[in-house]
Amino acid sequence: MGCACGSSKGGNVAGCNNNGACGTGGCNKMNVFDWLSNMEMPVHDKFPVVEVRFKNGRKDFYRNSDKLSLITGDAIVVESATGHHVGHVSLQGELVRLQMQKKKVANDEEIKKIYRLATQKDLEKHEDVKKRDLPTLYRTREIIRQLNLNMKLSDVEYQADNTKATFFYSAEDRVDFRELIKILAAEFKVRVEMRQISLRQEAGRLGGIGVCGRELCCSTWLSDFKNVATSAARYQNLSLNPSKLSGQCGRLKCCLNYELETYMEALKHIPEINAPLVTEQGEARLQKTDIFRRIMWFGYKEENTWYPLNIERVNEILELNRAGRKPATLQANETETKAPIAQLNSDLENLDKKFQNKSRKKKKNKNRNRDRKNPGAQNQQPGKQNRPPQGRGTNPRNPKGPTPQ
Repeated sequence: MGCACGSSKGGNVAGCNNNGACGTGGCNKMNVFDWLSNMEMPVHDKFPVVEVRFKNGRKDFYRNSDKLSLITGDAIVVESATGHHVGHVSLQGELVRLQMQKKKVANDEEIKKIYRLATQKDLEKHEDVKKRDLPTLYRTREIIRQLNLNMKLSDVEYQADNTKATFFYSAEDRVDFRELIKILAAEFKVRVEMRQISLRQEAGRLGGIGVCGRELCCSTWLSDFKNVATSAARYQNLSLNPSKLSGQCGRLKCCLNYELETYMEALKHIPEINAPLVTEQGEARLQKTDIFRRIMWFGYKEENTWYPLNIERVNEILELNRAGRKPATLQANETETKAPIAQLNSDLENLDKKFQNKSRKKKKNKNRNRDRKNPGAQNQQPGKQNRPPQGRGTNPRNPKGPTPQ
């Protein structure tokens, strides 16, 4: 990651004079924030040890014995076992003392010193030396395959004075690389140091993007790798699928431990189910638990339906089972009393008679109201008008005349 604050010179970080409070988060790989930078500290009592960052986030502590005026991000020349190396200031002040206590580093004479601020010539030479890293990495992997060594070479770091090269590798078992060191020293003309790292450290050095869409925690801020067990996934009700629980390093994800304490605290209120719940319908087994909603799902062996129960109801059923009693169902302790079929049919017949009587009464009331409004309508048939009676033999067209014979 390059510097994003516009303070780079020739592609190298020159420092933003912000005393570690980088607002862009792009100055180095393992960013740190100096939250004591705004406090006025006595100059003569300033902690003399400085934290220095090297390639791929590797950090170490060096003593500022000459009391150089350093700023976070400055390139400095530091002492090494076989010459000198170039690094960048990542942290200074009282926070360095806390970091040393955290990592259990003693403030004694074994801490190497800072020589000077890096000049332009030092930086140019360091850039030329870093160009040898990739060719050396590829060639060394070919030699490892030829020697049939069971090891994985992940990175190579040359010292700034071009006198030493550190090879970082990972392996499951011990590796006899004495012959490899002889070949590398003869071919590259440098002093060779083999340093074994874990798979998590390897992923942190190489970097990458996790399934969450962000950069790997081990390559951005995580420095202490704690043990991660599969029990962490069980407590969080995660599916024990190795492809989903494993990170890019091939080990269990470090983020499984982030929320583990919260789940452990919530699980204190969840009853422990060692046997199925016994009811009159059968045995109900635990299928799923929602820890934070405090709901547990149970299902019978013969059914595919899951029944949600709250924690209080589960505890109630457990107490009944301990007392030798069985609730009727998971939701109720007793079954509802049902009316017999004969009584149910008689009730239906009574309802039918009741509605029939009501319909007859409505029809009689309608006829009575109609007769009161039209009294002559009783003898009149609907759809016919009243005509005078006709005698036998009369002509309907000429009532007065006789009927023709």
